[in-house]
Amino acid sequence: MRLSDLLSVAFGEILANKLRSFFTLLGIIVSVAFLVAVVAVIQGMNAYVKENIAGAVVGTNAFQVRRTPIQVGFFDDEEMKKIQRRPRISVGDADAVRTAIPEAQAIGLTTGFPTPQSDIAWRDREVGDILVFGITPPYQEVQDYRFDAGGPLTDTDIAQRRSVVVLGNEVAEKLFEGVNAVGQDVRLGSEHFTVVGVVAPKGKVLGQSFDSFALIPFTRYEMLYGRRLTTTISVKMREAVQVDDAMQRAEEAMRVAHRLRPGQENNFSLETASALVDFWKQLTAVLFSVIPAVVAIGIVVGGIVIMNIMLMSVSERTREIGIRKAVGARSQDIERQFLAESIVLATTGGLLGVFGGWAFATLVATVSPLPARITGWSVLVAVLLGAVVGVIFGVYPARRAARLDPITALRAE
Repeated sequence: MRLSDLLSVAFGEILANKLRSFFTLLGIIVSVAFLVAVVAVIQGMNAYVKENIAGAVVGTNAFQVRRTPIQVGFFDDEEMKKIQRRPRISVGDADAVRTAIPEAQAIGLTTGFPTPQSDIAWRDREVGDILVFGITPPYQEVQDYRFDAGGPLTDTDIAQRRSVVVLGNEVAEKLFEGVNAVGQDVRLGSEHFTVVGVVAPKGKVLGQSFDSFALIPFTRYEMLYGRRLTTTISVKMREAVQVDDAMQRAEEAMRVAHRLRPGQENNFSLETASALVDFWKQLTAVLFSVIPAVVAIGIVVGGIVIMNIMLMSVSERTREIGIRKAVGARSQDIERQFLAESIVLATTGGLLGVFGGWAFATLVATVSPLPARITGWSVLVAVLLGAVVGVIFGVYPARRAARLDPITALRAE
């Protein structure tokens, strides 16, 4: 029996019993859809963290020297106590790193946790809960800030503790709709500041705006808010290949500055964008370890249902099998026919599951900040799963059909 004939008969049986076929495949459809959708969200998140969050937090071709390491999630009590015993990052530490890496493109300081929030007002307009950061000018270069209006903070602003501010794009748009923000006097809390620049929009990450901030000179910031617990040194290199060597020299300089003896553990952290991405991938790896178990349960249940339906089909078509054998069909032909039906049935379920998973992942990406990316390998795995289930759970019904005695089969009603 030719392959085209086998497939034609298989599809004919599926179309003749549409409702039964659908409920037969429901387990496989749901399992495959779950696989495709979850993998799409996880892969989308991985790419999103790499392309947006990591670069926004650390910067490209850059690394940070921090008191508190970057972590997605919470520290346990022991880790937190250990971190709290670390010395704060200081201006002297930044000078030591700058001396150790003279070829760095930029080395800047920025204030960290606890980050104050303030209302910013201009005339009768006000924007609330804006994050305020104190920075040194090179930090703006580390973060690759581009300016829609005005320019960055300068060394003179730092030296003279000037009351000047650079605004994120979202803040400027809300305050100065249709008005040039540069040169305007705004109230930051109870203090007056002059706007010197507006940063070009960075966009949103997981629904969180990266354009809702205010940057003021590091020295002026400490006059207003005091010294932060987690001041950060940000270092930008001209080429990505320079980062590893620069981190080693920064580590040596920090150990000397903190008077650490050989063998003592670092009381500071060095972080790169890749470190944040790697940490995120470790979290998603946990999900990937759970997915196969969940999918396997659904696939096995779906396979058992297919096997039972195929056995029922053999019983219903006993007389048909007898007639085919009587006119010359071999046992191998009967076995191939029912095995082909099982494979086509399961593969169809896999394809429907792929479509369902794609639709659900698209819906998630549309109605939530979670991104989703359908990957070719997950689609291929899903379709292959369907075919494999058809083979494994279709063999027994197919062999049972092939072994029917033609005389007994012809007597069946």
